This record gives sequence, structure tokens and C-alpha cells, in this order.
Amino acid sequence: MTRIVTRDIPPRATWTLEQAGVPPLLARLYAARGIKSADELDTALSRLLPPDQLKGAREAAVLLADCIAAHQRLLIVADYDCDGATACAVGLRALRQMGATVDYLVPDRLTLGYGLSPGVARLVLERRPDLVITVDNGIASCEGIAELKAHGIPTLVTDHHLPGAELPDAAVIVDPSQPGCTFPSKALAGVGVMFYVMLALRAELRRRGAFAGPRSGIPGVQSTGRAEPNLAQLLDLVALGTVADVVPLDRNNRILVAQGLQRMRGGQMQAGLTALFRVAGRDPTQAAGFDLGFTLGPRLNAAGRLADMALGIECLVTDDLARAMNIAQQLDAINRERRAIENDMREDAERLIADLAFEDRASLTLFDPDWHQGVIGILAGRVKEKLHRPTFAFARGLDGELKASGRSIPGLHLRDALDLVAKRHPGLLLRFGGHAAAAGLTLAEDRLAEFEAAFETVCREWLSPAELTRTLETDGPLESGYFGLDAVRRIGREVWGQGFPAPLFADRFDVLRQRLLKDKHVKLKLGKAGQEFDAIGFNFAERLEGAVPARIHAAFRLDINAWNGVETVQLVLEHLEPA
Repeated sequence: MTRIVTRDIPPRATWTLEQAGVPPLLARLYAARGIKSADELDTALSRLLPPDQLKGAREAAVLLADCIAAHQRLLIVADYDCDGATACAVGLRALRQMGATVDYLVPDRLTLGYGLSPGVARLVLERRPDLVITVDNGIASCEGIAELKAHGIPTLVTDHHLPGAELPDAAVIVDPSQPGCTFPSKALAGVGVMFYVMLALRAELRRRGAFAGPRSGIPGVQSTGRAEPNLAQLLDLVALGTVADVVPLDRNNRILVAQGLQRMRGGQMQAGLTALFRVAGRDPTQAAGFDLGFTLGPRLNAAGRLADMALGIECLVTDDLARAMNIAQQLDAINRERRAIENDMREDAERLIADLAFEDRASLTLFDPDWHQGVIGILAGRVKEKLHRPTFAFARGLDGELKASGRSIPGLHLRDALDLVAKRHPGLLLRFGGHAAAAGLTLAEDRLAEFEAAFETVCREWLSPAELTRTLETDGPLESGYFGLDAVRRIGREVWGQGFPAPLFADRFDVLRQRLLKDKHVKLKLGKAGQEFDAIGFNFAERLEGAVPARIHAAFRLDINAWNGVETVQLVLEHLEPA
């Protein structure tokens, strides 16, 4: 069951925004998302929170500056998703511009798993770096970091995941979620944390007089004559990783994303992003959050899921557009393969769900021995969206253990739920970690049923019947004058995402005509107050199990449909029910 509700729109905030010059429609949308003044909409770089407020950033900068001065070798240990790839690319580009000797290592998802594990540590030892830098991982890598330290190799952890009961024995930790960090934005993605560390490093090198030109550094330090890097040139990567990792778009993250999108629209982006836009058939001058989350991000993620994320990282660090295009085409082919595997797994999942009375359950635990470990996260997300239940999808790892990826719904913090399961059932979870909305775990296959029961118990305790009912928060009806191309483009150029949702409207319509596309999509002609609207419901055929009612209550977002050079407004349906 799905409930359509309308967000509260505070009239005073709406009026204040309008008086400050914000267009009425945007004023209404922003007010409904908690914006109270136009000042909160300022996305200038000068409004970013300063790096000094991020615990460990200054110490990390000093450590890195000392390594650069001593000509030491740095090694970045990356994660295999889009956030990890962009964080690695930001680190490689910035550190090289500041004179560092730096390389990277990205673990194989299937054989080494997540983070700086002991297995990854052994690979690091073969490379013999002087300092290891983790990006988008490391806060839970106590064993691997301890092994490196035992061999005399310090580690700088840059991460954004929640720490466990024990912090790793690293030289420096930079993570807004670590104890004692008062950084106001806890929502930084891994790439955001790395960007902040690079800002702090540049400031430290500037203080030491490492760049050409006037300086106010310490006496006696001679300038190297190196040009000071413009780190704003990396904001396209920061925006991509931030949106793709689905972190909440608080004000600080909205600034990072807005600045990155601005660079993309102006053609000021890395060759790899230009190539990814081209293979996806998207226009970067109209770049929006949707492109980052649903077009570029999945193509990079596909490399980490099915192949080697080093391919994605190479796409982001090369300045050769021809090479970037070649890699982007490979990523596009891998993503098509990923979609085919995902479709097969979704059919398997539907058969498993058909045998479950999911309405009577507070969670779903799914497993098939033939599922691909790299795609279970997407599958868990699809099932969660469809059935509105916290969902874990399991696959058999190469080591014989079960690997799971989970997705949650509002009201259940997934990592905290796993922590409670681990405390109640010692030894059940071999490893686990993650966020409120997404988490992963490893367990022995013969204990799957025990986990399913334990997780279901926690979900029943923590989730109310109302929270187990899918609720679509909408912005209510849209006045007829806003169904034009200009309004759709204006909305599309704003920054929307997790925690700051894109506009979703709801209204009642007459269904004038309907037809089926590709046996799964529903194409509609809708009518209201003498106006007609084109609408489409993707994959709605299986939901409806028959014809669309003559009058509907629909939740929809606005989109532009381009066909044969003609652009028209189209309503993309998220949900419909009889009016």
C-alpha cells in the first residue's frame, strides 16, 4: 500500500523567499524543504565550511606536506564504487599537482572485499610505500592498518562511514563521523572528505611557501616555484561522487554539487566525464543531478561490480580525451552487461518473494546461490523500493562465505540494526558496516536462517506499522501555468537529491488514452481542466495488472521528452491509484 501525502509549505518562509527575489514556484518548493531565507540558497564556494573545522584535516595536511618535502612515496587505497573512484581521482590529481609521488590500489571486490583488509595490506606491502592513504574506507580497517604499522608503514584514513567500537591505529583519521569531530556537515561523501583534506594540504603548503608568488610562509623556507593548484577544477568529480553515493544533500553538499554542475555545464570538466556524457548520449550543458546519479554514476559503478574499478579510475585521471572515450565505451558495455545480470536476478527475486507473505514481514532476506556478488546491492535497492521493507540480498562469495548488501527505509538505521544483531548473537556476523540507509555484511552460509530471524526481530521492534507503509511525500498540485518547458528547465537546474528531494507533484486526472510500450511501460494522455498532458509510467504494466482506471490520483515529476528534435513536457508517473 502507498499513501500520497502533501508536504507542509510554511507560508512565512515562502513569502520571505519570494520577497528576496526567488521565483514563486521555487520559493514554495524550497520552503517545503526547510529553507527559510535566500541566504541558505547561496552556493558560492566562499560559503563552504572551512577545512579547519574537520577533525584531523590539519594533521593530515602536515603529514602529507612532510611526505612531499621528503620525496616519499604515497599509495592511495580506494574503494570500488563511484564515491571511492572519484575520491581516488581527486587525491591523485591534487597530490600530483602539489608535487607528490603517488599511486593507487583498488581491491578486487570478489576476492578481497571492502576496505583495507589484511589481504589488501599484504598487497600494499609488496608496493612498499612510505604512507598509505585510504579513501572512502579505512575507519573499520583495524586489522589491516595494524599489519601495515607493524611493518613500519603509517596510514592516513579518510572516510565518511560510521566507526565501530574500536578506531584503527592510524597516524591520522579524517572522518566527520569519528568521535570528537564537530564538523557541522556529517553528510560528506568519501570524495568530499578527500577534497577537504586536499584543501587543507594546499593551505599548509602555501604556509610553507611551496608555491610560486607572494607568500606569508615561515621564514627561511624557499619557494619551489610550483604553481598553486586550482582545486575548484576537481569539483566535477566531487559532485559526481557525492550524488552517486546518495549522501544527504545538506547545505554544504549542495554547494559542492552546485559548483560541480556549474563546471560541467560550462564545459570545464575532466576528459573522463566528457566521455561518459557522450557515451550516455546526454548533453553536459544541461547537466543535472539525475545525470550524475543515474547516468554517469552507474557506468563507473559497473566497473567495480563486474570488472576492475581501476578502469573507472583511469577514466577519471586521464587528460587524453581519446583514451577517456575508449575507456568510457568499455564502461558502457560493462554497464549493459550489469543490467542484463540484474534483470535475471530480479526475476529470481520475484519468484522468491512470491513464496513469502511479505505483508506480514518487517524485513526481507533473499539469497540465491547463482546471484552475482557485485549486483546484490542494486537488487536489494530495487526490492526495497518495490515492497518498502528493509532488504538484504545475499550472494555466495569465492571464499564460500555469504556476502550481503542491504538497503533500508526511513525509520530503520541499518548499521545500528546490524550492530544490535551482532550484540545479541555473538559470532553471527563475521563482518559488517555501512550507513543508515545502506550496509553490508558477511556470514557463514549455514547461519543464514539465524540471521534472517534475528534481523526480522529487530525490524519488528524498531518499525511501526505506519513506517512499513510506503509514503510518497509530494508538493501537491501544480498550477497549470507551470507545465511549460521553461518551468521544467528551471526546476531541473536546481540541486536536488537525498535529503533534499526533487519536486514530486500530485493531482487528479482523467485518462483520455492509454497504450502499452514494450509490454511493460504505460503511455497515457491525461486531461485536467481542459488541458491535456503526456505521461508515462515506466515498468507500470506489472503493477497495474490491467487497464488504467478512467480517473486517477497520480504522483508525478516533470520531464522533457525529446523526439525528432522536438521537446515536449512529459509527466513521469511515480505512482497512480483510482481517484
